[in-house]
Amino acid sequence: MKKYQLNGTIYYCPVDLTLSVIAGRWPGLVIYALREKAKRFNVIKRELVRINDKMLSQTLKKLVEQEILIRMSYNEIPPKVEYSLSEKGKKLLPIFTMMENWGREAMI
Repeated sequence: MKKYQLNGTIYYCPVDLTLSVIAGRWPGLVIYALREKAKRFNVIKRELVRINDKMLSQTLKKLVEQEILIRMSYNEIPPKVEYSLSEKGKKLLPIFTMMENWGREAMI
């Protein structure tokens, strides 16, 4: 049986590994919010209306650790931090495009 690994966790199914990254309410929505360009924390928070600061911080941290997002810190005053999709994160975008299309069509 083939094994798949992400951050030290072993998966026996690639779908299980993918779901472990995008599962839950917020990780997928954060990835989707960053599909077009890098954004700052407050911009992401405004787009994801119901997320609180703590949950957004935890979600961003997890996605950075999983190498789905890149955290870019600029040496400015006031400090500026932006989040963007990594190459690994960009490979998830076709999944989100299909989910978006399905969601639009499901309501017809």
